[in-house]
Amino acid sequence: MDGLSLALTRMLASSRIDSRPMAEKKILIVDYDKKSIEALKNIFSPYNLQVITATDGQLAYEKFVKEKPDIILLEPMLPKLHGFELVKKIREESDGETPIFVVTALYKGSQYKTEAIKSLGILEYFEKPYSGEALLNAVLNVIHDQVPIEEELPDPEDVFKKLTDLANSHKEKGKK
Repeated sequence: MDGLSLALTRMLASSRIDSRPMAEKKILIVDYDKKSIEALKNIFSPYNLQVITATDGQLAYEKFVKEKPDIILLEPMLPKLHGFELVKKIREESDGETPIFVVTALYKGSQYKTEAIKSLGILEYFEKPYSGEALLNAVLNVIHDQVPIEEELPDPEDVFKKLTDLANSHKEKGKK
C-alpha cells in the first residue's frame, strides 16, 4: 500500500465514532482500598457509565473476563494477584486492546511510570493524590475514541481510485 492510501485508511479509521451510548460503556475499577474505589466511582457517576469494582487482582481478572470492560483503572498493589501481573493477563486475554490506567498511592516516581508504560503498555499513569478532572478527561477521551470493531472500512484502493478520479475531473473542468 502506498503512502497516500495508508494515510487515507488511517484518516477514515480515526473518523469513525463509537455509537454506543455512555450507559453501555464499562469501567472496571480495581483497588484494595474501598474509599479509593468510592472516590473514583463518584468521579464517573454523572456520566452514566457502568462501573464495575474489585478489591483484589483475582476478582478483577474474573470480572474482566465476564464483563469485558471498555477501560480499566487499577492500583497495582493488590492482594491475591499483583496489579502488574493482572495487567499482563489482561493484555494476553484482550490482545492488548483494553486500555489500562494506573492510579496509585504506592508506586510513585518516574521510574515506575516509565516502566509501566514501556513494559506493560499502561495508557495513563496517575499518582494519588491525582486531579479528578485530569483523570476524568483522560478516561472520557479514551472512551469516546474507541471504535466498534464490527464496522467495516472501505477498501483503501477504492478510496484512492475515487479520490484520483475526483481530482482528475476537477483538473479537466479547470482546463475548459
